Amino acid sequence: MHTPDGLRDLHARTHRNLADLIAHCRGLEAGALDRVLEGFGDGTVRLQIHHAIDAEKYWVGVIHGRIEADEDASPYPDLDALEAFRQEVFAFTDGYLAGVSPEALNTARDMTTWGGKVHSLVPAQIVLRTATHIYHHMGQLAAMCRLLGHPVSQGVNYPIVD
Repeated sequence: MHTPDGLRDLHARTHRNLADLIAHCRGLEAGALDRVLEGFGDGTVRLQIHHAIDAEKYWVGVIHGRIEADEDASPYPDLDALEAFRQEVFAFTDGYLAGVSPEALNTARDMTTWGGKVHSLVPAQIVLRTATHIYHHMGQLAAMCRLLGHPVSQGVNYPIVD
């Protein structure tokens, strides 16, 4: 059984890494944020960051019974806007975890996803999925930064040391 405090810790560590990676991207040369790179689903650094954050907003919205997706990345034209979006979504998820009971967090219930599909889902599994999804995209971002000549020196591993 997952605890709200345990998932809050995992979530905070994940977002700390993502914030560090966004800060790292500030060192990219002009224009690199929107340079299309082949082989990545979201082919620019900016779109990768937006997708990783927006997916968390979507999935935690599903827990709340809402479809909250901001697929249009145009309101987030730069790293400042993306960092503000990350902070907003972090607070959304953290607020949920701060107020949920362990029972509600770990109990499957029907939830409506994209396209009106109803699935029996466990909220804790959704929160875990958002963290693994962010790390997946941070790996892609690290590869993109390397291709753009600004490699991530420390990697994007889950922080086990504070």
